[in-house]
Amino acid sequence: MTDALNSLIEAAKKVPQTEQQQEQQRRSFAYGNTAFENSDITRDMIDEQAERLATLHTEELKRS
Repeated sequence: MTDALNSLIEAAKKVPQTEQQQEQQRRSFAYGNTAFENSDITRDMIDEQAERLATLHTEELKRS
């Protein structure tokens, strides 16, 4: 790796992500790993399940 690339990588590590960016990264990771194993998986399916889980989590928090 060149020094310039190494410097850019180190600088990128210090850039904070918003919650929305973190969620997009999480979904992208989930899609990449599941679609690799099952080509029938779509990004829409990942989004649907992420929304479903978020709703379930919110309902669970309200109950406690």
